[in-house]
Amino acid sequence: METVLRNREEFLINSRLPVLPLKEVVVFPYMIFPLLVGREPSLRAVQEAMLLDKFIFLTAQKDVQAEEPLKDDLYRVGVVARIIQVLKLPNGLMKVLIEGVIRAKITRFLPVSDHFEVKLDFVEDEEIETPDILALTRKTVAAFKDYVQLHPKLPDEILLALEGIVTPARAAHYISCYVHRDVQTKQQILEEMEIIPQLELLLDLLTSECEILKLEQSIDQKVRDNIQWSQKKFYLQEQMRVIKEELGDEPGGDGELAKLHEKITKAGMPEDAENKALEELNKLKSSPPISPESSVIRNYLDWMISVPWDKKTRDRLDLKKAVQMLDEDHYGLKKPKERIVEHLAVLKLVKKLKGPILCLVGPPGVGKTSLGKSIARAMGRNFVRISLGGVRDEAEIRGHRRTYIGSMPGRIIQSMKKAKSVNPVFLLDEIDKMSQDFRGDPASALLEVLDPEQNRNFNDHYLEVDYDLSNVMFITTANVRGQIPRPLQDRMEIIELPGYLEFEKLAIAENFLIPKVLEAHGLTNKKITFSRQAIQKIMHEYTREAGVRELERNLSSISRKIAKDIAGSNGRSKAYRVTPGSIQKYLGLNKFTYRKRFDQPTVGEATGLAWTRYGGDVLEIEVNIVQGKGDFTLTGKLGDVMKESAKAALSYIRSRIKELKIEQKFWKDSDIHIHFPEGAIPKDGPSAGITIAVAVVSALTKRKVNRSIAMTGEITLRGKVLAIGGLNEKILAAQRFGIEKVLIPKENENDLKDLPPELRRGIKIIQVSHMDEVLEQALID
Repeated sequence: METVLRNREEFLINSRLPVLPLKEVVVFPYMIFPLLVGREPSLRAVQEAMLLDKFIFLTAQKDVQAEEPLKDDLYRVGVVARIIQVLKLPNGLMKVLIEGVIRAKITRFLPVSDHFEVKLDFVEDEEIETPDILALTRKTVAAFKDYVQLHPKLPDEILLALEGIVTPARAAHYISCYVHRDVQTKQQILEEMEIIPQLELLLDLLTSECEILKLEQSIDQKVRDNIQWSQKKFYLQEQMRVIKEELGDEPGGDGELAKLHEKITKAGMPEDAENKALEELNKLKSSPPISPESSVIRNYLDWMISVPWDKKTRDRLDLKKAVQMLDEDHYGLKKPKERIVEHLAVLKLVKKLKGPILCLVGPPGVGKTSLGKSIARAMGRNFVRISLGGVRDEAEIRGHRRTYIGSMPGRIIQSMKKAKSVNPVFLLDEIDKMSQDFRGDPASALLEVLDPEQNRNFNDHYLEVDYDLSNVMFITTANVRGQIPRPLQDRMEIIELPGYLEFEKLAIAENFLIPKVLEAHGLTNKKITFSRQAIQKIMHEYTREAGVRELERNLSSISRKIAKDIAGSNGRSKAYRVTPGSIQKYLGLNKFTYRKRFDQPTVGEATGLAWTRYGGDVLEIEVNIVQGKGDFTLTGKLGDVMKESAKAALSYIRSRIKELKIEQKFWKDSDIHIHFPEGAIPKDGPSAGITIAVAVVSALTKRKVNRSIAMTGEITLRGKVLAIGGLNEKILAAQRFGIEKVLIPKENENDLKDLPPELRRGIKIIQVSHMDEVLEQALID
């Protein structure tokens, strides 16, 4: 126990005390302060202090986030405090009222397990009062009085208590309690043991805080002045409005509102739209400029003015010129080109025609999107495009109502604003990739847009007036026809774009892609040529597509490598000729094998033809017959339709056992496994039915299948061969793989008339109507 003095008051205090760590607070001597204690070690420290004459050591944590502070997390200088009152709360916490007695330093931590306990050296305050100390004290007290008067949260009663304090040290402690600063700063004041440096530190801090508070008050005053001026301005504007109404001024008045009125009257709006705009303009006049409603109305009027209402571009009705432009931009695509020329011809005769709504359906890369731009160029119209892929909100089409913050028109009206005319070519890309959710069905919203009988009165939720879309030529694109909603299909004229044939790809590469790629890579003036055989090698061994995108990417890759070679040769130019032998140098190893894979007749294997969204492909089917219990297995990631087709083929075979000379009870003691190679690729559809039947019959009878024959057709339980789709793409795939003979359903006879002569070259096409004819052609005795 040690006797310590505080302002002539003696205390008997043990130099060994429990420690209570504090968060975000620094306690000073003479300070009476309530603490809320909840951590277990802190509760034990308070309980221990109550047994030791109610004295406890208080020190601040360096890291306020630490819930379980370590020794190094505590400041070494703190205050010995006397516990005045302890109140236990129902939630397990403890409310402790303490009084700071004297500062102390930790000399060492004592080995106690459940709380901190330390050995202390007490630091008594200096009691000397020199003229320097008294002068500094008075200056500090004066600065503190200014601080209290400036601070909005400190009451004036604080200064009354300060009047009774006479010693400099006690005054310094008292002032430090009420300065609103961070723990580190207040701890720095507490740790200053000499009175003069402590007062100087406190004076600098008070002076700085007073400057900051004065600046805050100045900013607050400016804000109040601005608000008062805005209110005054509003009052004056209201007075001016009333005066103008009394004087009977012309509509619109002067300035910006007059310009808006003029723009509305000159925009060429229909009568109902103009009346709506003028009604909103009158609302704008009576609305305060600072009100939110004012900016909403102004945005609405800007949209109404900027959307084209009567501006038209003049159609180019020179049919020969239009045909020439379409041919310049695209090779082939005979049907869509013919349809555009027909539209221009009718337009030339009748002068007024509702815009057609065309839907271009075909695999990726065949030029659907670029054809839209070409059509606009040929007709002399503006072109706009929006992509509908992933659109799932009806408001994307119809717009948001103005009750919503940040509302705006739908993408149809936004695109019309970009078009700057009422008769653009409007491309709706990827219409088959829309979806729907709780926000509505965008496909249903498009019904009004794409219906020639309704779109003259298209109503956008934002504009709230009818907008005429009947002059717009809408063109939509899709990859898969079946994924377009049926009501939309009913409103459009669908034009199928098949995949390009090999000779078409070759012509496109030579006449379009290579010049475009060379220009894009700065190689137009260089001596660079591609041999036909090189282009064919790229098509056969580095691409597998219906369009020409991958072909263009490979040509670009070659051009980049040539450009790198030229750039690194220090200006020395030489001629470059890309040949089949140099392709591997530029593009690496081939990705696909181009060869006749089906030379040797085999048992249990047949070749089918398939249609995919990327074009036609060859489908191999393998069948194994093994001893078992009559199980029937299908593998190769098949869809339900293809599985049902396989079951129909097996049912047909079982009904024709005698005619096919198959063992009577093969399905009881044999397992049949039908496999479609490339098992990671999904496969579906009924057109593989006859191919499955041929492979199974071959495996059961041990008769070989002629592998130079490919086939496609749906099979029925009676053995009939039904029509299929995608004939062009399938014949193209057969040609690409060197197939010599193709079996197709007789019901597809009319489709043969549309086959280009180049597609038939080298392939014998045989029409079949029954499975007996298929087996006769495909099996070898």
